[in-house]
Amino acid sequence: MSNVKAALDILEAKAPGFKAEVAMVLGSGLGGVVEAVSDAISISYEDLPGFPKPTVVGHGGTLVLGRIGGVSVAVMQGRAHYYEHGRSDLMAEPLETLHALGAERLILTNAAGSLMPDAVPGSLMLITDHMSLFGPNPLIGYHGEDRFVGMDVPYDPDIGSGLHDTAAKLGIKLFEGTYCWCTGPSFETPAEIRALKTLGADAVGMSTVPENILARRLGFKVAAVSNITNLAAGMSATPLSHEQTLEMSKTGSANLIKILLQYFSGSA
Repeated sequence: MSNVKAALDILEAKAPGFKAEVAMVLGSGLGGVVEAVSDAISISYEDLPGFPKPTVVGHGGTLVLGRIGGVSVAVMQGRAHYYEHGRSDLMAEPLETLHALGAERLILTNAAGSLMPDAVPGSLMLITDHMSLFGPNPLIGYHGEDRFVGMDVPYDPDIGSGLHDTAAKLGIKLFEGTYCWCTGPSFETPAEIRALKTLGADAVGMSTVPENILARRLGFKVAAVSNITNLAAGMSATPLSHEQTLEMSKTGSANLIKILLQYFSGSA
């Protein structure tokens, strides 16, 4: 029996008849988003075959089923990163499970460093495009024609517009830009950041892009938001650290919760 089938059987036992409309993956320091989920049912990744066992502080390792506003959601509190295991495809089975659970929309979130001087820590950036230059494509080794995923529009413009309009109504500045995936776990050097700025990157982080590619293969409509936790290397005198990422994620996380609550309330 596949991990996906086994995980679905467990979810059916825990939440009989539950169907998700939207799936979410929460990045470092963004676990508080689950506090906005009503009628929540929480299942540890430890109990779900195929789900990652997070090794990073700030990734809770729990799947939460419930509702935000008028929408049924399945929220992954934490993800697997390439730097943890040397594989870029470890989110494949969790995403397949959430898709089989009924979700057609996927919202990815992450903590990221900003290459835009105006997007200071505490800001949010809607990802409109991405760069994947340093890590292996998660579909390497797949067979069949569906591995040739078109990436001309990697992020759904309708969901993006909805999130942007919602943020504007709430008076929250939502930057837009291109996210670059670097493998980590070390942070980038100032020279690397200068190169990425030249290439057109607006934010940099260690996740999200492999999930986008895997999700697009499954047919998800994908949106993604970066919680800006620091200015990238060479742009600030503050030393980069994971502790800083977790601390500075709090403001952005609070604003992201407001945006999601309002967005889901109007998108049932």
